[in-house]
Amino acid sequence: MKNKKTMFISILLAFLLILAFSSPSMAGETYKIGFSGAITGTTSDVGVPYSKAIEDYCRYVNDDKLLGDDKLECLIRDDGYETEKTKRNFEDFMDEGIVFYLNYSTGSSLAMGKDFDEEKIPTITASYHAGNLAVSNYAFLPIVSYTSQAIALAEYLVANHKGDTAQVAMFIHPSAFGRAPVEDLQKAIAGGLKMDIVEVVEHGKDLDNTAMLQRWMNKKVQYVICQTVQPPVATMLKSAQGLGVIAGTYGEAGKLTFLGLHYAGGPDLVALAGSAAEGFFWTTSYKLMTEGGAGTDAQHALAKRYGRDEATANSQNYTNGVQVIQIAVETMIRAKAKGKKITRQALYEEMLAMNGYNAYYPLTTVGPVTYSKTDRQGVDMLQLYRCQNGVFRPVGLPFAFTAK
Repeated sequence: MKNKKTMFISILLAFLLILAFSSPSMAGETYKIGFSGAITGTTSDVGVPYSKAIEDYCRYVNDDKLLGDDKLECLIRDDGYETEKTKRNFEDFMDEGIVFYLNYSTGSSLAMGKDFDEEKIPTITASYHAGNLAVSNYAFLPIVSYTSQAIALAEYLVANHKGDTAQVAMFIHPSAFGRAPVEDLQKAIAGGLKMDIVEVVEHGKDLDNTAMLQRWMNKKVQYVICQTVQPPVATMLKSAQGLGVIAGTYGEAGKLTFLGLHYAGGPDLVALAGSAAEGFFWTTSYKLMTEGGAGTDAQHALAKRYGRDEATANSQNYTNGVQVIQIAVETMIRAKAKGKKITRQALYEEMLAMNGYNAYYPLTTVGPVTYSKTDRQGVDMLQLYRCQNGVFRPVGLPFAFTAK
């Protein structure tokens, strides 16, 4: 009888061990995040470091068990900056059961706003167009909008301009992304901002902008605000350098002072334009690797850990990609701490609660990430930078700015 009892206990223990190793609940859950972006094609210079950052941070979350026994699976797809491909990727992601979505282009974000609402899935876009928030209650911007950035630059431009009304040209991407802040900036001018927009140019693929620059000089333009990605800006700056029309000091008479929004400047621009980027003014909410500190040290370590080169590690768009997935992971950590099951709705609730004492400090930005039901722009702080001796350096301290 004793032998039978011992045998029964041994079999029971073996069964329990098998159950422990095979049970999904005991092994931890897997949560999926989807990202669709331009890894090839137009704006891939942004999409490549952005996607690498998402991949690296996802690996880091699992390797360092930020979610405990649970795992993160990041589904990364190329869409070539084509809205139809983005839509197909999104549908595939939904079939895979994602709980959080990272979108890329302005055009696709605007086109898919109803889809985000229908699926009730929290979505962070790489596009900072304020219009994204109007078409979906589930869309969030990682930092302040293009409008906020453009008006902040324009206010700095006007405040530091000497002489009559500042004459300004805008150099923009030929897409919804490029056009996003133009109308809002024109409204600010109509409301009393003392500057004139002489011309708005949607650039093509020209390798020589000489004729355009000469036209601006003939029209007495002194400032150029850029809302596009780095390659066309670099091409324009090289042409301007060849003509000798880049201002040596801010607002220099008879020369052009260049300024840009997030995707138009930064370290990536210096790599493309070289010395022609000298003096370029640029605004963003992200910290730069050249400034040092806990956040930048952590980014360097992340890039090195997963074999990225220095250009990628120093790219502001790598920082950008790290930040968006940081936010997504933080919602999971907060939901788990409250004993919530990780669902789209639970993560959406955590996004809306990310304010006040619950603000999130990711160390990749110059201010905290905050969201609420009435404010779905993330970091409300901006930093103005200027390229000096080949490096973008801060101009003054970060400042709060949210254009409404």
